[in-house]
Amino acid sequence: MDFNRDKIELEENGFSIVEEIFQQEELNKMVDFIETHNFDFSERQLLNRFPELQNIIFESKYFKELYSKICDGKYFLSKAIYFNKPSKSNWFVSYHQDLSISVKNKTEEQGYSSWTNKKGQLGVIPPLKILENSVTFRIHLDDADKTNGCLKVISKSHNKGIIRVDTNFNANNEGQEVTCNIAKGGIMLMKPLLLHASQKSISENDRRVIHLEFCNQEIPMEWLEKKVI
Repeated sequence: MDFNRDKIELEENGFSIVEEIFQQEELNKMVDFIETHNFDFSERQLLNRFPELQNIIFESKYFKELYSKICDGKYFLSKAIYFNKPSKSNWFVSYHQDLSISVKNKTEEQGYSSWTNKKGQLGVIPPLKILENSVTFRIHLDDADKTNGCLKVISKSHNKGIIRVDTNFNANNEGQEVTCNIAKGGIMLMKPLLLHASQKSISENDRRVIHLEFCNQEIPMEWLEKKVI
């Protein structure tokens, strides 16, 4: 496969949809692992807690080729999450950017703000350079479309820095909205600064995703989930 187009789209639009990265046998291994370990709707620090899953993911020839095309040798894993929007889930997620990173220590440094502590896990919004040098790989274990809460994004919004999303926010003023239908086995590449949202599910089908973030920047307070690939 030639992933040059996807790399260009990612930089220009803030996202790219890459189909048929994982074959059915590879998907079955991931799904079997998830079901064997009784994953909840959301599992954080995924590869810290389940390092075997990293091996399953990187067994894929096409995933390794895509990763090598998008990320050079300076990149490392900075966050890993599993989440599911189960059948007929009645919540939606409004437009937002993925701004918070997970860190080991709370150290007051210029440019780091909005500290959080969720169940002992520290989060902070870093300087723009960190977010601009990060990329997300969303591995889809199920088909995702508008019936089961696939993502909507605002194309090119990753170029606008941190966008204030408040009562005056209007997505129509930020750019073109794109609905991201993705077949199982596909990957959505995404910049964390891209505005994205998802609707309620009206389907009987799950929408299971393995969300992996990679970065090439070091930080003073150390990455909580750093793994060299």
